Amino acid sequence: MALNKKSVDDINVSGKRVLVRCDFNVPLKNGEITDETRIVAALPTINKLIKDGGKVILCSHLGKVKNGPNEGESLAPVAKRLSEKLGKEVNFVSDYNVTGEAATAAVNAMKEGDVVLLQNTRFRGQEETKNGEQFSKELADLADVYVCDAFGSSHRAHASVAGVTKCISAKGGENAVGYLMQKEIDFLGNAVENPVRPFVAILGGAKVADKLNVINNLLEKCDTLIIGGGMAFTFLKAKGMEVGNSLVDNEKLDYCKEMMDKADKLGKKLLLPVDTTIADHFPDPIDGPIDVEVVDADKIPADKEGLDIGTKTAELYADAVKSAKTVVWNGPMGVFENPILAKGTIAVAKSLADTDATTIIGGGDSAAAVNQLGFADKMSHISTGGGASLEFLEGKELPGVVAADDK
Repeated sequence: MALNKKSVDDINVSGKRVLVRCDFNVPLKNGEITDETRIVAALPTINKLIKDGGKVILCSHLGKVKNGPNEGESLAPVAKRLSEKLGKEVNFVSDYNVTGEAATAAVNAMKEGDVVLLQNTRFRGQEETKNGEQFSKELADLADVYVCDAFGSSHRAHASVAGVTKCISAKGGENAVGYLMQKEIDFLGNAVENPVRPFVAILGGAKVADKLNVINNLLEKCDTLIIGGGMAFTFLKAKGMEVGNSLVDNEKLDYCKEMMDKADKLGKKLLLPVDTTIADHFPDPIDGPIDVEVVDADKIPADKEGLDIGTKTAELYADAVKSAKTVVWNGPMGVFENPILAKGTIAVAKSLADTDATTIIGGGDSAAAVNQLGFADKMSHISTGGGASLEFLEGKELPGVVAADDK
């Protein structure tokens, strides 16, 4: 994948209408934003475009919008919070048509440095469909230049992410990436394509099936691959071990054997748990008290299940990180939502915090874990995309990245 993309630093937006695709898919409770991380992450790009004299038109999706447009998924609360953060009014176009007459009028009235926010792009059903050409064209009609800063949506070939770029190009406009997208490309993209070695990849989470292509791709790129979380038990069973009632994907046993053989052939280290934290049952509620013990990985009783890596494994994994120059981590080591079963994830997070390596957290649960456990400020980069990060780690081309102009 070509990763050398035009950024907001490479384009002149003075007096131009700039359509910016942001990721304002924030959590809402009773109409109030409960986590503004994604809004804060978009500010550097927006402020740069305002400072450069652009007429800044923002768009984003929010929620899944299954039953058509509704006030519960309107971007109105985002406009309010954005106005506070930017210290200037953000003109919100509440029209459910997104690009209708109200949007055109608002854009036509803009002066340099003004900011308009369009309504939730998914209120137009065409946003997610294969035949979104009309919506793409209407979005492009509002602007001269397009900037994608929504990494969390960049793996989807939606109208506001990829479709619009063709229409902007057709009228001689430029398509660039924002600072957030640039950071993701610099860290995640280059970590996988051009890592400083030794390169250690750590994969966790519940299911092998979710990470099939990631395991396969990273084995070719990294020097050491560490496996933890629920998916480790399918690997252990593939090695012929008794795993009791632990989570196992029996359909993926042959795949795990293939990957272990592949690691051998390529001369890569593939590390699996040597001990595990077990219990009689999964915690209910998930953060409730639970009795656990640590046993060797090949000594899990038939009536128990593994719910976290053990202490020896935590040391083994921390040791592997010590000499690394690049570390990518995606997926927790156990049921990290439970304080008793978070020890493995904490140990890995701490080992990353203590290293001088470039440390990249690949979105999703691992990002949530690092944030919750208080290690966020010790990491080089925490990805803002869950699915997008995984597809980047798989080596897939992301439509939102591909669609930006090369430098």
